[in-house]
Amino acid sequence: MRRTLGVPLPLTLLRLLLLLLLVAPAGCGRAGTPPVKGPQPGALPGYQVAGGDPVPDSPTLAAARARGHLVIGVKEDQPYLGQKDPASGVYSGFDIEIAKMVAADLGFAPDRIEFRTVASANRETALQNGQVDYYVGTYTINDNRKKLVGFAGPYFVAGQALLVRRNEKGIDGPQDLAGRKVCSAAGSTPYQRIQRDYPQAKLVGYDTYSACVDNLITGQVDAVTTDNAILQGYAAKVPDELRIAGQPFSTEPYGIGTPRGDTALRLAIDDALAHHEQNGDWLRAYRATLGLSGVPAPEPPPIDRY
Repeated sequence: MRRTLGVPLPLTLLRLLLLLLLVAPAGCGRAGTPPVKGPQPGALPGYQVAGGDPVPDSPTLAAARARGHLVIGVKEDQPYLGQKDPASGVYSGFDIEIAKMVAADLGFAPDRIEFRTVASANRETALQNGQVDYYVGTYTINDNRKKLVGFAGPYFVAGQALLVRRNEKGIDGPQDLAGRKVCSAAGSTPYQRIQRDYPQAKLVGYDTYSACVDNLITGQVDAVTTDNAILQGYAAKVPDELRIAGQPFSTEPYGIGTPRGDTALRLAIDDALAHHEQNGDWLRAYRATLGLSGVPAPEPPPIDRY
């Protein structure tokens, strides 16, 4: 008697398994987040490091000197602003350059800086607990946060906007978000604004904006909302897939977060920002980083000393 089910079935299963292994990377390996693309090293300005002890009255800097290095809180998933190369571990972007130019005026060279990624929801806690010495990461200054931390700056002004898929026809502003899935970083100012002002939107929160962009590209959410400075970086990476919809609908002054009681540090950072705006470092840093998204440099905002 001829056997028709003995050998062919395992072979068929084997062929199916091999086919699945070949097909799976094409279907599941597509990276939603735009690839890392940082500034050219030669285009970045250098910053002269102050000698001695330029801010002797700051307890935060005294602790940093005793430790041997600064710890600066940043973001790692914001193209052209604060992004970490997963291969090299190197951080790059406009916020990273702001952090470095300030550190130079405080007496710390780049090799004495440790960048530490801190999510939006954990920024105040990180500053209050001494986990970071100061924070530079699209950190909007507002009165509620000033009750918890100090702010130097602002050094840049952004506005909340919406990122959508290129072929999206029904979203031109926040008024179109009713019933739509909208993603933002949990605890961020943009997240809170949608929650408060547009409650009919289906709000989704993640720790990072890159997770939101992944979900937008793969169709799991309808829009990502945060500051236009952040979104323009993502849109510039994959312009055939993503675009910014409509106009900004808020004003977001970015400041450098400091421990609330360390007035000497806050005022010294204000001085450092003013110095680097005046000598052209601010503009050179912008052009080498955030300017790569195609948006010309604005005028630096007036520093709000208090």
